[in-house]
Amino acid sequence: MARFHPPLSRHGIASLCTGRNEDGRFYYGRRGSPTQWALAEALTQIEPGAAGTVLYPSGVAAIAGVLLSVLKPGDVLLMTDNAYDPSRVMARGLLKDFGVETRWFDPTDTAAFEAALCERTAAVLLESPGSLTMEVQDVPAICAMARARGIVTILDNTWASPLGFAALSHGVDISVMSLTKHVGGHSDVMMGSASASEALYQKLRRRAQMLGQVVSPDDAALVLRGLRTMAIRLERETASAIAIARWLEGRPEVARVLCPMLPGSPGHELWLRDFTGGCGLFSFVLKGGTSAARDAFIDALSLFGIGYSWGGFESLATPVDPATIRTASLWPLPGMDEADRFGIRLAIGLEDAGDLIADLEAGFEAWRGYR
Repeated sequence: MARFHPPLSRHGIASLCTGRNEDGRFYYGRRGSPTQWALAEALTQIEPGAAGTVLYPSGVAAIAGVLLSVLKPGDVLLMTDNAYDPSRVMARGLLKDFGVETRWFDPTDTAAFEAALCERTAAVLLESPGSLTMEVQDVPAICAMARARGIVTILDNTWASPLGFAALSHGVDISVMSLTKHVGGHSDVMMGSASASEALYQKLRRRAQMLGQVVSPDDAALVLRGLRTMAIRLERETASAIAIARWLEGRPEVARVLCPMLPGSPGHELWLRDFTGGCGLFSFVLKGGTSAARDAFIDALSLFGIGYSWGGFESLATPVDPATIRTASLWPLPGMDEADRFGIRLAIGLEDAGDLIADLEAGFEAWRGYR
């Protein structure tokens, strides 16, 4: 009878819990195969300082897998107040059920972050820029404070990717991405990743195996396809986003543009200091109006789709209401009028920037009719 799996030595069996089999042979589908290994190795190569990358079936699975690897009952997690909402839901549910306490901090107040550190703080979850309101954090300063106390720092680096922000080089311990977004690039696959130094990579890999986390070879091949064109797509999306953000800045219907790539925008100086690239995701706030007027704006768009999962080829628009998920910081932001609370997040894709601006003009016309 044919043998589908060659016998392994004791050393080979031990290596199964840590990563790629050193002899390169198959053992079990959940342990990986050349296609998954190729993607993990490519992601490791583009993240300076990383020793390895673990793949997960989604970005949320990556965040959960990382947090469950570095936290234990009784620990405190500090989470930036502008974090992706599923991360907040995870803190209030999964982590709370496991005896982990989460405390939120203002993403722009580094002094308040330092004051929030305590003896039980075991990890910090950062997101820069934030998913909805685009605050840029002083990641190197926060990571230095945490490292001095032996606290693990985790950054959701989906917005910039390692091509725009080398997370580990700026002091981050674990860099997480939703590969569903820029890396996949075609809105046809879901996956997440976590890249880290050797010791933390081994810990992440062991926990992922215990949780049965696995991605399929077919999905890994799709993400590898996207990775090949990611750099040029990001360049196009970034250029279009900056042009559209500048146009929005001059519109009388707009109270504020939240785009750290835009000169004069909050966080721009930190973006210039730390980032080498950007992407097409940013937000803007309408000047007054109502929720119904904002809905009319979005409904009038024809080139922009409606959706959450940005980073693909298609431009998207979605309403932004941060007040419902803020704990340690304010919305509207300081300096904004109380009436200016209705936001819209744009994900700029690969369409012509001029065509997208014309589409937004149609949205403003509909918005003015509902005001």
